[in-house]
Amino acid sequence: MTVSSASPALKENDPGNRLFGPLPDVQQVDGYEPDHPPRVGFFTDTSVCIGCKACEVACKEWNTLPMDDSHGNRDALGLSGMSYDNTGQLGANTWRHVAFIEQARTVDLPMPGVGLPGAGAGTDLGLDLREPDSLAKAQSSVLNAEALAEFDPQTTQSGDREIRWLMSSDVCKHCTHAGCLDACPTGALFRSEFGTVVVQQDICNGCGYCVPSCPYGVIDQRKGDGRVFKCTMCYDRLTDGLMPACATACPTQSIQFGDLDELQARADARLATLKSQGVETARLYGRDENDGVGGNGAFFLLLDEPEVYGLPPDPIVPAHDMPAMWRSAIAGAAMIVGVALSAVLGSRKR
Repeated sequence: MTVSSASPALKENDPGNRLFGPLPDVQQVDGYEPDHPPRVGFFTDTSVCIGCKACEVACKEWNTLPMDDSHGNRDALGLSGMSYDNTGQLGANTWRHVAFIEQARTVDLPMPGVGLPGAGAGTDLGLDLREPDSLAKAQSSVLNAEALAEFDPQTTQSGDREIRWLMSSDVCKHCTHAGCLDACPTGALFRSEFGTVVVQQDICNGCGYCVPSCPYGVIDQRKGDGRVFKCTMCYDRLTDGLMPACATACPTQSIQFGDLDELQARADARLATLKSQGVETARLYGRDENDGVGGNGAFFLLLDEPEVYGLPPDPIVPAHDMPAMWRSAIAGAAMIVGVALSAVLGSRKR
């Protein structure tokens, strides 16, 4: 990809969508012949994820990734203390991460009290609220519904609570416009013939430019090594006609692998089904080809806002803002040149 200061892209009129926007054939743009394989990807349906972590284990086993804890410490095992999640996030040693998100929703299911009519809620506690001492005990007791709700936000004033788990297997998004790929100066990151983004560790020099360029915070440097690592969508398995290890291990078909066009059609149909069943919070994430990264090769069906899953609501590849950056730089340079010329001409007049 060659972009100069005269490029139409810098005028926000980029017919080839070299910097941002949808690309109907991302492999051909990156130099592959028209007879290349179709672009493949992941469709992760979180509505059927059971949090078994089979994908996480299969990824580590196939790619010989080291064990790590929720803080990224290598060869360490420990729970995060916040949930049943023992890895915490994607990183150099964890290319598939199953998030456990516990949500509490208040439900009001008042239970009838037992006692004299008009005795009030205190009869549920065996107290007569008409007596001053009993009222004081009720107000100070953690068994009081209001007090319990204050200490435990999952409990309503009637003592009821409802909890649901949101589980999602996160992975590298293999963006259409990949910020990590644009930032790599050595060619360690490349676009494969399958449309995926792959890291070649034997070429990576550990500069780390790709790390802040990823709008999802996926790619990461390994401590004590310096090189970057991330999901390759099992590129070695794809070249042998095999499915990625995570999709092969998933027992509920929450992780679906295949041609990206087919997956997108399948995801649209699944979303329509959930909407018809009354699941109004369901949405597709990374499916829109007009978003800030041109759509993802790995996209998700979520049951809540992206932020709930730790995903950015509006990811944008850094190259998206390059036109404005160049215009600002050119304007600044022109202003400096103008000031310098004015100074020189003024000195000559004197």
